[in-house]
Amino acid sequence: MPEQIKCLAVAASPRKDGNTALLARQALAGCREAGAETEFLYLADYAYAPCRGCEACSKTGRCVVADDAKVIFDRILAADRLILAAPIFSMGICAQAKMLIDRAQQFWATKYVLKRPVIPEAALRPPRRGIYIATAGTNLPGVFDGAIRVVKYFFKMLEIDLTGTFCYPRVDAKGSVKDHPTALAECLQAGRELG
Repeated sequence: MPEQIKCLAVAASPRKDGNTALLARQALAGCREAGAETEFLYLADYAYAPCRGCEACSKTGRCVVADDAKVIFDRILAADRLILAAPIFSMGICAQAKMLIDRAQQFWATKYVLKRPVIPEAALRPPRRGIYIATAGTNLPGVFDGAIRVVKYFFKMLEIDLTGTFCYPRVDAKGSVKDHPTALAECLQAGRELG
């Protein structure tokens, strides 16, 4: 019997139980319905610094900064499925998510400089897949474009196939996503398909 799929949701907003976290929990509920093991992680619960740009990871494939980013990445690497939930702040992905993504430079170095697999046992695991969930207070043209570009790069570094983006404009006040006509149902279904 194959091992149970492991789904991890990473909520990047500094506002706990905000709109993106609610949608991530919906997606995780869908993953559970599909039989997956699930875990929810708030970046706000961890202390990690921005990338120093020191390029030490280009020599070893590992970041030399000793903080909670290692704990977060260990959990991401152990997951078969990733749900990244990060709101848009000032027309870009929130700083908490971007700071973590910048720290993923170590995986880019592993893959492209050192020519080693990021997931050495990848052939023994289910294909890694994930989705991105975002909300924005505005509906300006292109409000999600920059964030989606960054997330595609992040998932590629982590050898995760980005299978969907779920972006909801005009969702700003805490909890207001509950009033969106389709968001909760779409994220629940996305989780079912992911799990």
